[in-house]
Amino acid sequence: MRVAIAGLGRMGRAFAARIAADGFAVTVWNRTAGRAESWAEAATPAALVAAADIILTSLTDDAAVEAVYAELLAGPAAGRLGPAAGRLFVEMSTIRPETVRAIAARVEAAGARLIDAPVAGGPAVVAAAQSLAFVGGTPEDIDRARPVLDRFCRKIAPMGPVGSGTVMKLVANLPIGVYFQALAEGLALGRSHGLDLEAMLGVMLDSPGALAALPRKVPAILGERGEVPFDIAGVRKDLLAMTAACHRAGVPAPAATGALSAYAGATAAGWGTRDFSTIINFWAEAVAGLPPR
Repeated sequence: MRVAIAGLGRMGRAFAARIAADGFAVTVWNRTAGRAESWAEAATPAALVAAADIILTSLTDDAAVEAVYAELLAGPAAGRLGPAAGRLFVEMSTIRPETVRAIAARVEAAGARLIDAPVAGGPAVVAAAQSLAFVGGTPEDIDRARPVLDRFCRKIAPMGPVGSGTVMKLVANLPIGVYFQALAEGLALGRSHGLDLEAMLGVMLDSPGALAALPRKVPAILGERGEVPFDIAGVRKDLLAMTAACHRAGVPAPAATGALSAYAGATAAGWGTRDFSTIINFWAEAVAGLPPR
């Protein structure tokens, strides 16, 4: 089986490394050239499609997905259906459900198939093959993708037709963005009354108010420098997709909307590339006016 990946951001690189480590031939393409590392690099998106049976796409946002799929499905004519015929596309970006469904229609018109399979877990989780994939598509298409998804997933969760995996990713991530903003407000309250940040985090970790992800984020909150698996700007982007999906469905989203304003403010203030958990530090220092820890 020949596998290709379009998009070599943090997650795309992690997928490529994990798949290649298990012996699959991997071809890659990125909008910014020169990031292929040891993998074969296609010169164009159309060449990427021609080199693979299954193509994973992991891209920044809706606009990037739409632009890249326009290129993936283009190229010299190869019969009535074009060069993508018979391929399976696995769209893994965190975007709006309607974007996924529109792309799927274009893929099918080209004689190919598409499932959406965004995953929970950053690059380290992918490397450990512990991701959770939320998948939308037919059972047959999902089964076709399993040999690839199994390389980096501990579980593949079918959710329904195409677009359902993306909806589930928004459902799963919405509370996380809201949680860290709520925690930021609580910890800023404590600091304003003289409580020590590290001491408060220690108590939170031993309380019912601790999210499962919190222990992994404590070093970043306390100022430790390291790899940033997901940043504040990324949460802002995801919350935009979440609130848009809520509004489109007629579901009020006051908590998500409030969290979005906080992450948007942090991004505008230059904190966008920092670990998303440092929204806690931004809220205390830039909003509440407390001195840096």
